[in-house]
Amino acid sequence: MASTVPTINPRAARTRAALLAAGFELLAERPIDAIAIDDIVARAGVAKGSFFNHFTDKQGFAVAIGAAVRAEVEERVGTANAGVTDPALRLAGGMRVAAAFALDERKQAIVMLRGLELATGIDHDLNRGIRADIEALIAAGLARPEAARSGVRYWLGLCQIIQLNVIERRPNRADAARRLREMLVLGLTGLGVPEPRAQAVAAEVSAAL
Repeated sequence: MASTVPTINPRAARTRAALLAAGFELLAERPIDAIAIDDIVARAGVAKGSFFNHFTDKQGFAVAIGAAVRAEVEERVGTANAGVTDPALRLAGGMRVAAAFALDERKQAIVMLRGLELATGIDHDLNRGIRADIEALIAAGLARPEAARSGVRYWLGLCQIIQLNVIERRPNRADAARRLREMLVLGLTGLGVPEPRAQAVAAEVSAAL
């Protein structure tokens, strides 16, 4: 017997897309706590009840938008790290992509950071790449024992901080590269990577920003 694939109601799909597009624009302007559901449905041009057909609350709505942008960033990280096996270089490459995203896609970066307040858990699906690289760093004997429990949050926090700094300060690319190099040295040595190795990785990766 042929299996049946559930179909998505085209009208519901259009409504959800309109809500997400409206939410993206509003999140680029202000945090979710400063956005009323009335603002979202008015911008989307849909009835208020439609919001609750797709999302439980505003926080879940913001997370859905932020997660969509973060997934795009993770895809870019995967492309940048294709063929790279050194976990220190992979972590550094991920931070470079984060910094470049804030430089080149400022509006999207703002929306992502405002929508991902609840995505810092070590087991969160969006953090699987960082988690795998931290685990590889530990397996290679290049990370402190504390990295096993807190390394993901530590590295994720550094990536978010450099994005926030780029968004706030709007540095030129050369200044951003210098800032990235400093953050990479501090971040990698904080994880336990020997300083000469951290300096070398930081120099190589920041030069490619």
